[in-house]
Amino acid sequence: MDRKTLRKIVRRGLAAAAVLVAAGWLAFVPSAKEPPYTFITAWGGEGSAPGLFDDPTGIAIAGDEVFVSDARNGRIQVFDLDGRFKRQFGSPGAGPGQLGRPMNLAIRDGELYVAEYFNDRIQVFGLDGQSRRLIGKAGNGPGEFSAPGGVAPDGGLFVADFYNQRIQQLGADGRFERQWGTPGRVGIRAGEFNYPTDVALGPDGALHVADGYNDRIQVFDRNGIFRRKWGGPFAMNVFGPFKGWFATVTGVAVDWHGNVFAADFYNHRIQKFSPEGAFLTSFGTPGSGPGQFDHAIAVAVAGDDTVFAVDFGNDRIEKWRPVGVASRVSFKAGQ
Repeated sequence: MDRKTLRKIVRRGLAAAAVLVAAGWLAFVPSAKEPPYTFITAWGGEGSAPGLFDDPTGIAIAGDEVFVSDARNGRIQVFDLDGRFKRQFGSPGAGPGQLGRPMNLAIRDGELYVAEYFNDRIQVFGLDGQSRRLIGKAGNGPGEFSAPGGVAPDGGLFVADFYNQRIQQLGADGRFERQWGTPGRVGIRAGEFNYPTDVALGPDGALHVADGYNDRIQVFDRNGIFRRKWGGPFAMNVFGPFKGWFATVTGVAVDWHGNVFAADFYNHRIQKFSPEGAFLTSFGTPGSGPGQFDHAIAVAVAGDDTVFAVDFGNDRIEKWRPVGVASRVSFKAGQ
């Protein structure tokens, strides 16, 4: 084979490789279909005084109030939608009304559901802060938990059972009904988990699971039938900084349109997806300034489409809105 022929073969091979790379990029790194959200305000800062945080980890919205898990301070803090402190409840401990590293939150029918990582249980409060009931205990049996990370109530409960590598469904009385995943067994196939961190129900009743260390979202119907998954190539535990990929998913929320918001922890951002899992947009960059995150850990969406995100490393809450929604932008971190 002469050099001229060899050069042609090499050029064709390189061209074919470039086409494959481009095709792979287009297939696995989608373009944004919506503009990023606009940063509005932030509040918090490190400390134990009212309005300050020591490792905030979860967030939920009820009407015009924002509830935040203040993990190391062992309490829940409540703010108005602009970040003004209103009240707090809870203290470190294991008794009723006490909290052991509260994590992701959920609200339904005037009750706040708190996943307690250290106490291996779900605690239910009235929105006034009164403890109403305790659900679960430590273990890997039915209805038992090992560091629950998130909860989704719908009359019964769905719980992300972190170290047990499963999702549990409980009845309204707290009794075990079914589970997805196998206690103690990590997996990357559909219906298997790698430290699930949070759960959220969509308007159609679909269960969305933040499959934390598998770097993906999984969706199931109410009977546990797998619907879809996304995050990286084939959603099989491939992490990365690209659009639609994750580097540990720690929180998930679904708005009334069915859009899915995910806290992308090590990528320091929030990502938004359509109900079918198509990437729509993302917002946030690494840092400590306005509109930046030091590990985004949780997310919640208000009825007017405003998004509230927990900025774990910066000990604060950030508020964002879709582009085109007029609002005064401010920055109050540390106040």
